[in-house]
Parts: sequence; C-alpha cells; structure tokens
Amino acid sequence: MSLRILHTESSTGWGGQEIRLLTEAKGMLQRGHRVNVLTPLSADLFPAAQKRGIPVVAMPIEKKRLSALVAMVRWLGAHRHEYDVINTHSSTDAWLTAAARCCLRNAPPVVRTRHVSTAIGNNRANRWLYQSATAHIVTAGEALRQQLVRANGFDPQRVTSVRTGIDLTIFRPMDKEQCRRQLGLEARRAVGIVATLRDWKGHDYLLDAWRLLQRQFVDWQLLVIGDGPQRGRLEARVAGEGLSSVRFVGNQDNVPVWLNSLDLFALPSFGDEGVPQGIMQAMACGLAVVSTPIGAIEEAVQRDRTGLLVAPRDAEALAGALARLMGNEALRLAMGGAGRAYALGHFAIDAMLDEMESVFKTAIERGRGGT
Repeated sequence: MSLRILHTESSTGWGGQEIRLLTEAKGMLQRGHRVNVLTPLSADLFPAAQKRGIPVVAMPIEKKRLSALVAMVRWLGAHRHEYDVINTHSSTDAWLTAAARCCLRNAPPVVRTRHVSTAIGNNRANRWLYQSATAHIVTAGEALRQQLVRANGFDPQRVTSVRTGIDLTIFRPMDKEQCRRQLGLEARRAVGIVATLRDWKGHDYLLDAWRLLQRQFVDWQLLVIGDGPQRGRLEARVAGEGLSSVRFVGNQDNVPVWLNSLDLFALPSFGDEGVPQGIMQAMACGLAVVSTPIGAIEEAVQRDRTGLLVAPRDAEALAGALARLMGNEALRLAMGGAGRAYALGHFAIDAMLDEMESVFKTAIERGRGGT
C-alpha cells in the first residue's frame, strides 16, 4: 500500500528533530510512498529538504497567528485530497493543523510525533489536541510514551514509541588516524560532542569538566561539533578562561568522519531529550558514551556496558566519568564495541520506517471510521 504523507514542521532551527524528519521522509520516498513537507521558508529544514531531493513547500507557520492559520486552511483546503495522513512535529504546526482541520471537511487524520520530553500541561485544550484532533501520537522513546500515559492519562493504545533510525552503513567505525588527517585535525586523541549549541545540551558542564581534566590529559583535545545560539558565548568563555585544546568546528555534513575522529563521545544534557541521534550515531561508530539519564537516553546508553551515565549538571561527576574512560583504553574500546553491537540490533533505519508505516496505516483506518 503506497501512502501519501504530509509532514508539517514550524521549527526554524536545526537539530535531531529536523534530521529525523528528513531521514524518515527520504526513507519513505525510497519505499515508493509520496511525501511532502510544509515548513517556513526561513527554516533550516527548507534548504536541507531541497538538498536531499525531498519535496518541500514554504508555509508561513513559524508562529501561532491568524495569518498562519489562514495560509494553512487555504493550502490544506486545496490539497487535502492529495494526502492520506498528516504528520505534525512541533507545537505550533500541530495547533495550526488541528485548527485548520476544524475548518475543512474530509481532511486527512493527524499523527503527532513528540521528539522531546517536555511536559504537556493537563488542561482541556491539550486533551482536545492530543486525544481528539490527533489520531495517534508517536514518541521518540518509550520513556516519553510512558510519561504521556502516566502524567497525562492519554490512551496507551494511541501512543506508540518509535525510536529514530539511522543509516548503519554510513555511521560505522573507520580508521581514526585517517579521519583526523582528512579533517586537518591534530594527531591526538579526542573527546567530542555533536549537538546543537543550546544551553540544555550541557556544553557548559562539559567545559567545566574539561577545566578539571586538561592538566591530567594534556595529550587529548576537545572537539565541539555543531552550531547554535550559544556558540558565541561558549567560544568567548573558552578564550576568557584559557581552556586549552578546545576547538569549535560548527555544523558539519560529514558527521560520520567527524565522529570517527573521536575516541570518546560526551553529551551531558539536562533537559527535554528523547533518544538523541548524536548518541546513536556515536555508538554506531563504535564510540563509548558519557551522558546523563535524561529523557529516553537510557534506552540507548546501556549503563556501564556501552557507556557511563552521570547526574545532570554535575561537572565533577562528568569529569570523573570522562577520566575513567580517557585513562583506560581497553575499557573505552570494549564499551565502544558493545555500543556498535547494540546499534546494529536496535538503531536500524528500516525498523523506524516499518513502525511508522504501521502507525500511519492505523491512523488512516481510524480516520475512515475503522477500529
């Protein structure tokens, strides 16, 4: 059964949520489904979709305002018969889509994907949005699913956890020295983080930990991979505090090569996580991981087997975990190997696509009045 899928995304930033949408859309296209994306022209997602050959339409849905609703009603009114299901991804586009459907007859059913663990308020409006206007909810991890069922009382039969899938033929172990030469990096071991530079990703705590480690591990470097609103402040902090061997490299297209230039991956997040793609990608590349038990991270990082988990916002604990692995190559390699094996069994992109196809078909059947 070929599906006609419409994605909406109001976010104008860039991160794991946008990457998952594009990965899923590309995979569905390759399976023979029809896919389109509605997103603001100013969104980073718009050119990224074009670059990947994913059909995309500019839609002014950055904010919850009347002009955005009018635009959505007009577009959806003209094209609603061309799609079987709508997949919303952020709060703003979810509300606009739900409101637009109220103005139209025979609009496609909605699947709402929740990528993060931000709490949903228990009020009448949210219950209408998630339980009446939405046919099915997808979460990026089981912990997020349980949160919605337990804290919000949502029908568990209409909430499904679908972990993000990654391309395991691209994210795989490579020769580290060769990767470093290719990237023009110093020929020494490296700790790295791949994440949008937002405050809750924990970059500040990583720098705090690095200050505690830099004298002991003078032959190591710290690579900060990614961009975002905190970059200028973090770079100024590194310069002002005289932190050594820290390099900011911005967003990179060849993420697998950058990951393979690392010996250890860190992501000390302290809020609103699902299962971060950076962690899954690092594990697929055979890296041990140091992170925090936030959101659904524990569904990827197997404590003391594929990595170490420390309390969030605790630079000393973070430094201790990093030091343990930086100073023990055998343990680091063993955890990296276990991480690669776990990724092969749990992170495959086809599993995500299979599960999303099933969710979409269930939502479509429900929209037709089926059970």
